Amino acid sequence: EVQLVESGGGTVQAGGSLRLSCAVSGFTFDDYVIAWFRQTPGKEREGVSCISGNDGSTYYADSVKGRFTISRDNAKNTVYLEMNSLKAEDTAVYYCNVLNIWGQGTQVTVSS
Repeated sequence: EVQLVESGGGTVQAGGSLRLSCAVSGFTFDDYVIAWFRQTPGKEREGVSCISGNDGSTYYADSVKGRFTISRDNAKNTVYLEMNSLKAEDTAVYYCNVLNIWGQGTQVTVSS
């Protein structure tokens, strides 16, 4: 069974940093794209960033470009999202996704 477990969320002040982790179990994800999404109440889930499996190429939403960095450790089956210069509008539940399978999410709250 494929499982994704996010961790690393919390409450920080604006301008602070957090590092999210997504641990994947149940299959070897080396060749797959892994993505981070986020969702706030009343809004649709939006894509934040993704990273490919073969060449490590990355994509970032305009709203986080220059502040967030996605990376992966294939040996640990884990993907990370380093979030810097956090803003109040980054407050959301963050989810990782692979093969259309979702984790349970981790809450990020940025206080202004």
